[in-house]
Amino acid sequence: MARTIEFDRNKVLQDAMQLFWIEGYRGCSVSDLVAATNLKPGSIYGSFDSKEGLFLESLDYYAKEFISNLIDTLRQSETPLSGIENIVKNISGQTLSKHHPLGCFLINTVVEATPDDMQILESANKHLETVEEILYVALLEAKESGELTSLQDAKVLAKFLMVNIWGLRVLAKTNPNKESVKAVVGQLLEVISGNKQ
Repeated sequence: MARTIEFDRNKVLQDAMQLFWIEGYRGCSVSDLVAATNLKPGSIYGSFDSKEGLFLESLDYYAKEFISNLIDTLRQSETPLSGIENIVKNISGQTLSKHHPLGCFLINTVVEATPDDMQILESANKHLETVEEILYVALLEAKESGELTSLQDAKVLAKFLMVNIWGLRVLAKTNPNKESVKAVVGQLLEVISGNKQ
């Protein structure tokens, strides 16, 4: 009877996620993952089937935390629109933080993926669609509460926010200056606030 592989799965996913986040999917070898997770190759394959399997679970781990933080920010904000503004401000703060120089793991994955990485691309896009849906629902609530005009298209604005959030996340990897980020965020928030009644 095969011996049960015992390890802290969340710790392994966190360690693997950090390595994938820094090096990208193709930049990591199985030996790199062995060093990062302290698992033997057989344990990685036995528990995750493949390097891709470990990557997909790491991506899910990241997305779950990111989406949870997004929802918490909206819930803790006074209004739906202020929640969205807080999300944008949080992301802009991360863009300038020395503790967040890697951008967004989901967006990095989409940028790196090739047509051969269909399962990885589908997984990242699924999570990004969830983020967009969360923003869309918040914008609908903002319309219902009178924070946005009835003429504003919540779906278009949600897409607009996603494009700008993507941009801020990619910008984080370029070591941007504070003035540039502040100008971009100011313009974004101006567009949002400009649709208030």
